[in-house]
Amino acid sequence: MSRRPMFYARRRLATFAALLGLTASIALLDSPAASAALPTPVSAATARTYLASLTVAAENRTGYDRDLFPHWITISGSCDTRETVLKRDGSNVTTNSSCSATGGSWYSPYDGATWTAASDLDIDHLVPLAEAWDSGASKWTTAQRQAFANDLTRPQLIAVTDNVNQSKGDQDPATWMPSLTSYRCTYVRAWVQVKYYYNLSVDSAEKSALQGYLANC
Repeated sequence: MSRRPMFYARRRLATFAALLGLTASIALLDSPAASAALPTPVSAATARTYLASLTVAAENRTGYDRDLFPHWITISGSCDTRETVLKRDGSNVTTNSSCSATGGSWYSPYDGATWTAASDLDIDHLVPLAEAWDSGASKWTTAQRQAFANDLTRPQLIAVTDNVNQSKGDQDPATWMPSLTSYRCTYVRAWVQVKYYYNLSVDSAEKSALQGYLANC
């Protein structure tokens, strides 16, 4: 289909806006009402390769305490990790002088819900902190656990509906997956990438579930 009609429609709208003295950017036409900006995970093929290399081991939660993973930390100015992810994952987010979100729109890719209050969002650790502890983080330094808990580079942190995050808890893909099936491929690719990067193990049920989901990606 030709894209010329859309081009000319945008051009007419831009001209009309200019005549009215409006300052809104024409680029907003391409922006959804809200979006989720999880760093793009590796491809399914790469995730399958990564998964095959992960150590399979039973989990051990002995000694786990959430406070052993310091978060949220200051990222820039007065903005901590939670506030940074809310700004990254939302649309038209406004903040006050302390960096708290005062407005905006957020789409939760786990369940397809859209929210306009930051209080309705949790920042999910895609690979939960307890899961990381079970899989090898118990041997890390506090600095390493802090880096994991505040990782904005890997696909590890994402703003989602708070009660959905709470229902997930510390479960792995063998027992919990996003209800929005269209997001599951992204979710497992991200899960494997994070586990691979941090050299975390998988248990047998977790690996089997990941293999099954990745086979359909």
